[in-house]
Amino acid sequence: MLAAALGCVAQKAGTPPPAAPVPGLITSAKKIFTANMGADNFSQNAFKKLQDPARPYNAFYAEMKSWNHYEIVDSPADAELIFEIGNLAIVDAKTHVRLWTLAGPVDGAFRKATFEKNLNEGLSLLMEDLKKLSTPVAVRAEARAQQEKRPHSIATQD
Repeated sequence: MLAAALGCVAQKAGTPPPAAPVPGLITSAKKIFTANMGADNFSQNAFKKLQDPARPYNAFYAEMKSWNHYEIVDSPADAELIFEIGNLAIVDAKTHVRLWTLAGPVDGAFRKATFEKNLNEGLSLLMEDLKKLSTPVAVRAEARAQQEKRPHSIATQD
C-alpha cells in the first residue's frame, strides 16, 4: 500500500523524489563480520550439485578481502557492521538493526559452466552495488566532477 502511494506521488510530480540518505554507518564503518545465512532450497541444491554448498559465502568473502575496504574481523562483537550472506543484509552490530539489503540475482542454468558464469555475474553486480553504497556521496560527487573535467577527444576526418 505504501509503495503504491509513493508511486502515485512520484508520478504526479513528474520527477523522481531525491534519493534518501544511506545510513552513515555503512560509509563510515571500518570493521565488519561476515555471516553465512545460507540459501533458499533451490539454490542450496544447485550448490550441492557443484559440491560446494558454501560457495556464495566463500566467493563473497574472497571479494571482500581483495577489495580491502573493510577489515574483516572474526567476531561480531568486534565489528561495526555484520554482512549476512544470503541476500546481502547489512546489520548494525550494536543494535542488530538491518540497515540495508542488496541482492545479486543469479539466473538459473542447465549447464554447470553457464550456472558458474551466472553466479560470477551475480557476485560482480552485488559487489558493484556494495561499492557504490559504501562510498560516501561526497567522494562519488568528486569523482564524477573529476571525470567531467577530463577533456574529451573528438575524432575528426581529414
